[in-house]
Amino acid sequence: MGEALSQDQIDALINSMASGEKELDEPIKPADAVLNYNFSRPSKFSKEQLRTLEIIFDSYGRSLTTFLTGYLRRSVEIEVVNSEQITYKDFSLSLANPTIMCLADFEPLKGRIIMELSSSIGYVIIDRILGGKGDLLNDIRDFSDIEKLLLERLFVQMLNLMPDAWESVANIDPRFSVIETNVQFAQVLPPNEITALVTLNVKVGEISGYLNICLPHIVIEPIANKLNTTNWFSQTLQTNSSEYKNDLEDKLENTYIDISAIVGRTNIMVSDFLTLQVGDIIHLDSYINSSLDVMVGDLLKFTANPGISRGKNAIQITELVGKEG
Repeated sequence: MGEALSQDQIDALINSMASGEKELDEPIKPADAVLNYNFSRPSKFSKEQLRTLEIIFDSYGRSLTTFLTGYLRRSVEIEVVNSEQITYKDFSLSLANPTIMCLADFEPLKGRIIMELSSSIGYVIIDRILGGKGDLLNDIRDFSDIEKLLLERLFVQMLNLMPDAWESVANIDPRFSVIETNVQFAQVLPPNEITALVTLNVKVGEISGYLNICLPHIVIEPIANKLNTTNWFSQTLQTNSSEYKNDLEDKLENTYIDISAIVGRTNIMVSDFLTLQVGDIIHLDSYINSSLDVMVGDLLKFTANPGISRGKNAIQITELVGKEG
């Protein structure tokens, strides 16, 4: 049974009802702090979308590392260091002149993305392509037309590696458009356009720099709902492992390898080698009925007997030497 009200409490309740007010037992708590919203810089990329972009370009960085290591014949290390939402104006103001900006059409999506490479790394790459040691230039200068052409060919190869990293999100086909070395000539977006900026650290030998990839929201918007880790991992797991295995086996089976049969070996003096003439006889360490060593590349894999097949010299495999550790 509830507690009975005193006469004073009854009178106070009647008076409050007559005046249109209601007395509360507890004071009104202040509302939570209100967050300010900047309409000039709206938030269009969530943290999860930025995280997914990091995963995508981490995969891209590994492919790019393999390519550049072979292309430059120099140790190359690439890793994602940051992703953030930024306006195009802030991105362009952070760049120095000269810079290396590659504009690429992000087909089939509408619009362009921007790949900006540090000029220090650009100088090193050009030096390596032209046969140098890949040393850093002391004097910063603009790039010549020939150097821009070399960088253009490099960016075409770099863009060709990008679809594989994006295949779990969308089928893209980036196409090279133009290279700009002056930021003022690369106003491809409105200053307040929101972009996602993914920064990769690039190290060529002992020289470090950055590769910035600027993705405008207007370009990514059609596939923005797919930029989440759940979708990315689920698409990755759906990859048919048997198809991948069959494709790998097919490529290996159609790969050419060098095979050689060693008839025999011997050692001779340099003086004898220099006086060799047509008709001279060199004694080998094998006999006419000896088995031949069959080399696959530089590895001894088989032994064989010499013979003739269809009018041509041939060998018949007689023994598998074994796997080389």
